[in-house]
Amino acid sequence: MPGHGRSGKLPKIRAFPPTPAPMPDVQPESRSLRQRTGDFVADSRFQRLILALIIVNAVILGLETSPSVMASVGDTLRAVDQVLLAVFVVELVLRLFAHRAAFFRDPWSVFDFVVVAIALIPASGPFAVLRALRVLRVLRVLTLVPSMRRVVGALLSAIPGLSSIALVLLLVFYVFGVIATHLFGAAFPDWFGHLGRSLYTLFQVMTLESWSMGISRPVMEEVPYAWAFFIVFILFATFTMLNLFIAIIVNAMQSFSESEHQSTVEAVEQVGQSIEHEIHAEVQSLRQELGELKALLREAGLTAPRPTVSTSHESPT
Repeated sequence: MPGHGRSGKLPKIRAFPPTPAPMPDVQPESRSLRQRTGDFVADSRFQRLILALIIVNAVILGLETSPSVMASVGDTLRAVDQVLLAVFVVELVLRLFAHRAAFFRDPWSVFDFVVVAIALIPASGPFAVLRALRVLRVLRVLTLVPSMRRVVGALLSAIPGLSSIALVLLLVFYVFGVIATHLFGAAFPDWFGHLGRSLYTLFQVMTLESWSMGISRPVMEEVPYAWAFFIVFILFATFTMLNLFIAIIVNAMQSFSESEHQSTVEAVEQVGQSIEHEIHAEVQSLRQELGELKALLREAGLTAPRPTVSTSHESPT
C-alpha cells in the first residue's frame, strides 16, 4: 500500500508505560492505630454521643439536689454518674493517645481535662467543696457545639478592651465613692460610712436596684441637692460605661466572625489554587504525550494526507 514506507511494513510503535500505582503508605502499627483512634474520636457520631451523655449527666446532677429524689433513686443516680464519669475518662484517654502532646496545645482540650480531673478528686474532707464543682462537666458542651465555642472565643478576644473600660469604671467609682463618703457619710453611715460601704452602695445604684425609693429619696430628705449627684453618676456609670461594655463585646463577636470567614475563604482559595496547579500539570503532561504520539505516527508514515480541493470544473459532456 502506498504511503507505508519503503519496506511496506509498519515500524513498531513504542508503547507508553502505564502510570505506576502509588505505593501504599507503610506505617508502623502504632501510628496506624493512633490514626484510627483519632478518626474515631473526631467522628461526628461519637461527638454527638458524648454531647448526649453530658446532657444526661447534667440532668442527673440536677436531680441529686432534690432530697426526695435522692431518697428514692439516689443509689441508681450515683451509679449512673460514675459510669458517665468513666466514659468521659475513656474519651480523654483516647484523645490523649491520638494527639499526644498536641492535646495540651488546644485550650479546649485542656479545659476538658481539668473538668474531668476535678471530678476524679475524692470529695471528702478538705476537698468536699469539689463535689459541687462536678457540675462543671456540663460546661463541656461549650467544647462540642461550634456556635458556643465561637461566642466564648469572641468574649475572650474582647477581654483587652473590657479591661480598659473596667479600669475607667473603677476610677469613676473611686471618685464618686470618695465624694459620697464626704457628702453623705455623717447622715447615712450604713450606706456611706466609709469608702467600702460607699462603693457597695454606688454599685447598687449602678444596677438600678431600688436606687430611687431605697437610697436616693431617703438621702434627698437630708441633703436636697443629692439628686444631682445620683443622676450624674447613673448617666455616666450605667448608661455610658455599660453600653461601652456591650459595644466592645458586639464588636469583638463581629471581628471574630469576620476572622473565621476570612480563614475559610483563604482555605478555599488555597485548595482551588492547588487543584488548578494539578490540572495545569496534567494538561501539560497530556500535551507532551500527544506530541510524542504525533511524532511517532509521523515517523511511521501514518499521518493522513490532507484533502486537496480541486479548483477546476469539468464541463458537461
